[in-house]
Amino acid sequence: MTEFPLYKTVSTDSLIPYARNSRTHSDAQVSKIAASIKEFGFLNPIIVDADNGIIAGHGRVMAAQKLGLDTLPVIEAGHLTDAQRRAYVIADNRLALDAGWDNEMLKVELKDLDAQGFDLTLTGFDLDEMAEIFDPTQSEDSEPGLSENYSRKIEAPIYEITGACPDIPQMMDRAKTENLQAEIDSADLPDDVRVFLTYAAERHTVFNFRNIAEFYAHAEAKTQDLMERSALIIIDFDRAIEEGFVHLAHGMMEQVRGIKDDE
Repeated sequence: MTEFPLYKTVSTDSLIPYARNSRTHSDAQVSKIAASIKEFGFLNPIIVDADNGIIAGHGRVMAAQKLGLDTLPVIEAGHLTDAQRRAYVIADNRLALDAGWDNEMLKVELKDLDAQGFDLTLTGFDLDEMAEIFDPTQSEDSEPGLSENYSRKIEAPIYEITGACPDIPQMMDRAKTENLQAEIDSADLPDDVRVFLTYAAERHTVFNFRNIAEFYAHAEAKTQDLMERSALIIIDFDRAIEEGFVHLAHGMMEQVRGIKDDE
């Protein structure tokens, strides 16, 4: 008889990883899962035993912790014997590997998503994989893959001290913002409208990113972290994608389709 296990919600901290889990999860993969959860929601519940031991979903739990999610949906498979539970930890990962791809249909779907401006990194494919989908003739012995070519064109920034640390006013031009603020302050406006327009006026602050980069190089680790989280600085592309600051869609597809023209 087919079992229909209990569905419930538990605290993330109560979930216990399986110590003998043979499936590994890199930081890059966990970042991809986290980005997927932010975009689509948490659509795949964790499978646990009666004691909240994780049977399937270790990567999703790691991504949830990265995102700071306090609770998660789980399916309690308490009906499994010890042997069944241990075997399913392996089977859940291995059975998925037997699936294949209809590459032509996959190409059609990716092109359609790209035409709609969707961030294709959220599909889980990396640059070299997309290059293979759109140019399957490229072999391992051919010229460098798309990700290497892409990194030559869009190099990851290195922030090093090159001069004196800029003062805060040197990192932004607030002239237009302050002029607007003066007009807002002098106008006869309801309080809520005044607050709204004050926030809107900040949009006219112009940042000097050369000086911001120099300030970042001088800053302490906590300040650097906050600057990265504010997207003033991009230094970790996995994190930038996860946070939604970097979207590789049309530009990436142009790279996929046109990389050979540049060689």
